[in-house]
Amino acid sequence: MEYPHITHHGAQDGVTGSCHQLHITQHSSVLIDCGLFQGAEASPRGARADHQLIEFPLEGIRALIVTHVHADHVGRIPYLLAAGFKGPILCSEPSAKLLPIVLEDAFKLTFSRDQKQVERYLRQVQERIIALPYDHWFTLHNDEGLEAKVRLQRAAHMLGSAYVEVDVQYNADEVSTRIVFSGDLGASGAPILKPCVPPRRADILVLESTYGDRLHEDRSTRRQRLEQVIEHALANNGTVLIPAFSVGRTQELLYELEDIIHSKKLDTTATPEAIVGAGHARENPEATPNAPTEPDWPHLPIILDSPLASRFTQVYRELKDHWNEEAQARVQSGRRPLAFDQLLTIDSHADHQRILNHLASSARPAIVIAGNGMCSSGRIVNYLKAMLGDPRHDVLFVGYQARGTPGHAIQRFGPRNGYVEFDGQRYEIRAAVHSIGGYSAHADQAGLVGFVTAMEQWPGEIRLVHGEEGARASLSRALLDAYYARGLNVRIQATALSTM
Repeated sequence: MEYPHITHHGAQDGVTGSCHQLHITQHSSVLIDCGLFQGAEASPRGARADHQLIEFPLEGIRALIVTHVHADHVGRIPYLLAAGFKGPILCSEPSAKLLPIVLEDAFKLTFSRDQKQVERYLRQVQERIIALPYDHWFTLHNDEGLEAKVRLQRAAHMLGSAYVEVDVQYNADEVSTRIVFSGDLGASGAPILKPCVPPRRADILVLESTYGDRLHEDRSTRRQRLEQVIEHALANNGTVLIPAFSVGRTQELLYELEDIIHSKKLDTTATPEAIVGAGHARENPEATPNAPTEPDWPHLPIILDSPLASRFTQVYRELKDHWNEEAQARVQSGRRPLAFDQLLTIDSHADHQRILNHLASSARPAIVIAGNGMCSSGRIVNYLKAMLGDPRHDVLFVGYQARGTPGHAIQRFGPRNGYVEFDGQRYEIRAAVHSIGGYSAHADQAGLVGFVTAMEQWPGEIRLVHGEEGARASLSRALLDAYYARGLNVRIQATALSTM
């Protein structure tokens, strides 16, 4: 077998479960990400009850490198540790703050909620994490003439996200081989995030292809559509339900909503108590009077109903040094993009139930952001069960919905007045259903092709992962066109079995 060599343990022929093993020698390798399978891809294969289990040998794996902390990239880490992995976990400095929160939640969902076990597990996680600054080479292997080192660069997908450069030099007098793993690349102009700068070169590129078959709306268009959806629901005295991923998308939405409110010159002196009801937002939200038929932006509550998202939002606030210039300028001007006055945070289940009952039974407009992003679990499911059948309300999708998830079913069948199933029961979809692709945290086809063509030295081999078959095929054709126009050859592997 020739080295370096790559083995894919997930996301090679689907969208979730990212996990890639880079074999540097026969006895030395590194793992890039270890994520959960989600949606239809999470269905047990064969007779096994849980195909999230780690079934590849761990011998020789020197380190796990984390590109970012979304569950489809890190959610199998509890399984990896349970399988006996003893190596370090390398990630960016912001990810080092966010990762323990994600892994605590994953551990509770998959192993145990016993507090002592959780604390013991988190201590193990903290001991393993090595936080790397961006644009800093870290040595993985240096003996017998072989040197392997890794560097993280901003990927602009979420705070802390990175693409991974691995440089391998087998002999001191030879040119090194550079392998780049894109992780998830962000869309251009993403709120809060500093931009992604493509690498100077790559010999082998493992490239995501989630949106390899489409183009996104630009930021100004998506913001305009967001306002339109909100005003449609407000005019109907309805609620906008936004299923959102707890980390990344939620914080970007809050940032955009704060700016919309600010631009409309709203009364920023309004307090959360005034917004949701005469000082009784938590104790008695049912006491809130009905809203007028015209949109009342100064008193519109933005409800973040996700304890996990609230924890991540707090960490995002603490990581302001990693925000882009625009976001930092807003803070310096006295604004609070992630802690504005109209933002209501719901933590307890009792408060969640009271707000849910109130919004479902009253004519009080509101925006609710709740997890999870694909509607497969979490508090968003309760809102959907209670409100999907009412045409006053709107459901807004701003992120990818994997096949087999309730979110995908609502997105697909909602415009046809179809239904979705939760817990074995059908719920008719009468609420309006919207999707705004411009809020995707993933780069579109132009962004993915641009990541390659901006390099000084284009890769001779590209492996397309993390995408459905059509997206991989479309991106493959676009890349081949770019190489053909430049008179270059490339080997593109767009599926697990075939090579183009």
